[in-house]
Amino acid sequence: MTKARYFKLILILGSLTALGPFSIDMYLPGFAGIAKDLNTTVANVAMTLSSYFIGISAGQLLYGPLLDRYGRKKPLFIGLLVYIAASLGCVFVKDIDTFIGLRFIQAVGSCAATVASVSMVRDLFPVRDIPKVFSLLMLVVGISPMLAPTVGGYVTDAYGWHMVFFILMCIGIVILLAAQFGLPNSYTPDTSISLKPKPILLNFATVLKEPQFYTYAFTGSIAFSGLFTYVAASPILFMDIFKVDAKTYGWIFAFMSLSFILASQLNSVLLKWFSSENMIFGALVTQTIVVTTFLICSIYGLLGMYETIAMLFLFLACLGISNPNTAGLTLAPFTRNAGSASALMGAIQLGLGAFASFAVGVFVKDSMVPMVVIMTVSTITALVVLIIGKRTIKIKY
Repeated sequence: MTKARYFKLILILGSLTALGPFSIDMYLPGFAGIAKDLNTTVANVAMTLSSYFIGISAGQLLYGPLLDRYGRKKPLFIGLLVYIAASLGCVFVKDIDTFIGLRFIQAVGSCAATVASVSMVRDLFPVRDIPKVFSLLMLVVGISPMLAPTVGGYVTDAYGWHMVFFILMCIGIVILLAAQFGLPNSYTPDTSISLKPKPILLNFATVLKEPQFYTYAFTGSIAFSGLFTYVAASPILFMDIFKVDAKTYGWIFAFMSLSFILASQLNSVLLKWFSSENMIFGALVTQTIVVTTFLICSIYGLLGMYETIAMLFLFLACLGISNPNTAGLTLAPFTRNAGSASALMGAIQLGLGAFASFAVGVFVKDSMVPMVVIMTVSTITALVVLIIGKRTIKIKY
């Protein structure tokens, strides 16, 4: 594979992977404006995040079998069309309940891009290169939380939050065209795969029975729910508790995403000397130390805004190390069922993310402590799952 082709594949696959995060992050600075326009509260607007996460989680399970049955590009094309239509609907939304519903549909469309991109990584690259490829995808994905809330803050300030969803619709169109004309048919459709409920469930059950899958899928997903906790809580934390405006919040969010980008690129370098298993364990131990310190300091009121940013920066950096490696080891045992495996992995990750964001909407009001408690519980639980699960695994690459 030439360097130019390699770069093009990474760019398009990264854009597909980034569509979901961009759709999450870009409208965050508009929460206060949305609440005002739709005559509701910021906490209720946060429920549109939960509905989005639920939509992605459920949609993953829908697209997995479709991608294995019909190949990668047809389901991807249909999903992106659904995303584009739902984004257009959000431009004209008038009440919070309709908005929550449209965000669910938008998510179901966008997760076609997520599942297809992960499946195509498994199709197109050697197994041992997958953690490195995921780290490179994180570089593309990481740019989205840098740009999205910053751009969203300025767009919201100048044109209102409705314009954000018009821009998301346009991004969906561009990505659809790039995927359709720039990606190869990486997988031959498997007509033996049934789309009836029982065979689909049996196929997922086969994937779940693989010890390497469930150990690293749950380890990575539980740990990664800390990121969803931060994303859902950040508008409340910075705009309500620390009283920054939408533009400043966008810049803070952009700065925080640097930690995830830099850590994922550091991961690519460290993989020359350390195995993925060691990288995951080291990242989770470090994350446990960071979040325990964070919790103690937040309970005793020792953190101002800058200290809080520093703690979150370190926390997100640990996720930037662990996430590419857990994803790589989760998918490594699969060839024939790669679409179903990536879908199930995504469903677990985003289902837990939806649960975490829902908990934020319920508990995070005027204090950062509930946010940090959720992060602490998720981190320690992930470490425990890893330690227990590793005892029964012989790693497959």
